[in-house]
Amino acid sequence: MKLHFYFARKFAVTFFGVFCVFFGIMTLLDIVDQLRRFDGSDISFGGASVLALLSVPETIYRILPLVVLLATLALFLGLARSSELVVTRAAGRSALRALIAPALMALVIGMLGITVMNPIVAATQQQYEIRAQHYRDGEVRVLSISEEGLWLRQGDAQGQSVIRAERANLDGSVFFNVTFLDFDSEGHPVRRIEAASAALMSFSWALKDAKVWPLRGVLNPEKMAKTYDTLDITATLTTKQIRDSFGTPSSIPIWELPAFIDSLDRAGFSARNHRVWLQMELGMPAFLVAMVMIGAAFTMRHTRFGHTGQMVLLALGLGLGVYFIRNFAQILGENGQIPIFLAAWSPPLAGIFMALGLLLHLEDG
Repeated sequence: MKLHFYFARKFAVTFFGVFCVFFGIMTLLDIVDQLRRFDGSDISFGGASVLALLSVPETIYRILPLVVLLATLALFLGLARSSELVVTRAAGRSALRALIAPALMALVIGMLGITVMNPIVAATQQQYEIRAQHYRDGEVRVLSISEEGLWLRQGDAQGQSVIRAERANLDGSVFFNVTFLDFDSEGHPVRRIEAASAALMSFSWALKDAKVWPLRGVLNPEKMAKTYDTLDITATLTTKQIRDSFGTPSSIPIWELPAFIDSLDRAGFSARNHRVWLQMELGMPAFLVAMVMIGAAFTMRHTRFGHTGQMVLLALGLGLGVYFIRNFAQILGENGQIPIFLAAWSPPLAGIFMALGLLLHLEDG
């Protein structure tokens, strides 16, 4: 038991060191990237640093499996050079038993990642999107989804409009049971419109079965209300702006993701990307275990056998290959070409069984 705790502690220390090195390097690179990205905006070095600190957690969270792979290589290469693995085998412990503690520690890191780091990444990603959008054009997101339906905002120098709809079609171009509230530049209500549907065209909303209530200078809006079979009003939104307002699934904490998926379904939007992301997050601990097993399969041998550099390159190549396949499976799952469960769980399970086969072959022949 003490030996398991020893290996687990060494793996945790190694992982923390590799994590800190990556975090520092990526922060410096991201500061330079933010300064270049917003070179036309009034952004200072401090502002770029804040954006970098908000952006790096999401980036390093994406490459967490590679960090675990490098930590595994560093751990077992160090144990092989110090002959600690030789002593462990001489004490009667097999390679698989020596691998239990690092694999369990990777499982713990993965669980901490989805329960602790995921909400942190979601919060920093949301703040980054808000600040970055402010530096771009001074505007914020135009769409919000709640239990009451969809809420949109459009406007220009003449005034603003708040739009509520019960649901929409999949591409966000047609909304149903819509209410428009128009305000002037000083924030006073001007007009209310209710329509059965509203289709977003290039520069206008095409309303059907609409009723308009004037609200400015009218004592009885209902008396002055008018109905229209069809009605066109000015639009300053585009379908691309509406879709982009969802942000990325990574900007939503995993604890809130199931409720958000239900809200998307009720609103009429496709939630497939968010479902794939949820399953990918749940499979993260298993994928980190696969990375540990892949790294250990090539580096648990003693250094006196030689070809250490080649084995490290093979481990990196196989680990990067499995990581690429995981990302490719995610894309296929989001496009609907393979089932969601298959996209999320087949790469980590395949990596575990493939590494287990290599370990049994290399260690036991």
